[in-house]
Amino acid sequence: MNAKIHFNVDPVVRKNLDFSLDKIGRHWFGNDPFKSRFFDSVSLLFPDGERYFIESVRQFRDLIRDEKLNQEVGDFIRQEAQHSIAHSKMNNVLESHGLPVTQITAEANEIFQWMSNNFSPRFNLALTAAFEHLTALMAESFFAEKAAFAEADPFVRALLAWHSIEEMEHRDVAFDVMKTVGDVPESMRKVALVVAVLHMFGIGLIRTNELLRYDGYSKVERLKLFSSGLPWFFGRKGILPKMNKQFFSWFKQDFHPSQHPVIAQYDVWVDVLAQTQDPIQAGQAFWEAGRE
Repeated sequence: MNAKIHFNVDPVVRKNLDFSLDKIGRHWFGNDPFKSRFFDSVSLLFPDGERYFIESVRQFRDLIRDEKLNQEVGDFIRQEAQHSIAHSKMNNVLESHGLPVTQITAEANEIFQWMSNNFSPRFNLALTAAFEHLTALMAESFFAEKAAFAEADPFVRALLAWHSIEEMEHRDVAFDVMKTVGDVPESMRKVALVVAVLHMFGIGLIRTNELLRYDGYSKVERLKLFSSGLPWFFGRKGILPKMNKQFFSWFKQDFHPSQHPVIAQYDVWVDVLAQTQDPIQAGQAFWEAGRE
């Protein structure tokens, strides 16, 4: 694939995309309970997490004097709002499968509210920038190679492909707000990524265990599922460690998200959506354009 290399792309707000999520099965990732429930646990965090990101950046919007950055912040807010809506629809499907969605999302809301109320605005902004760095890297790790999501349900894969595209588009917005008007010390910026990782994966794995328990798996069965599933994510040859170089670049003094190229098949998704107006076809083409 002769892909055009982008190091920076502007956010584009896309509304009312239909991913036909009502068609997905209970264990939609290759009938693998662990992989399915891990991604479900992250989806359950997204609606309140996106609202937290929006509010954390909005706290500083009145200080922004750069017109382009101000426009990007507006697009970032609108994109994150659409992500919240889409993942709420996904969560409604999970609830129809008998999962305790209302309970878990209420707990997620309490956690994000606690963070907003107890952390300083500067640290909440730094955390948001760190989460955006993390999610952009996760997007690439999931879609850069076809094998990673080969067994995923095409409708959920399309949802995550769209979300990944927009993470690439706005990955530097919160960071630029932080560097321009946030007055965030370097030590705080670096600590924020550690906290973001512990939050996302710590809570994600706790929720994965809870969802598997609701699926009826015993403690011993859940332990076996974790033992076989965790290496796929975090093992030496897992999908996340492939992004270690980009991940650790956050700790360099001169780091900026745009130092890393946007995922190679970005234009494929954008072009197919423009041609078909169908995010499912765009998601399929995006996945198929990944490396073998």
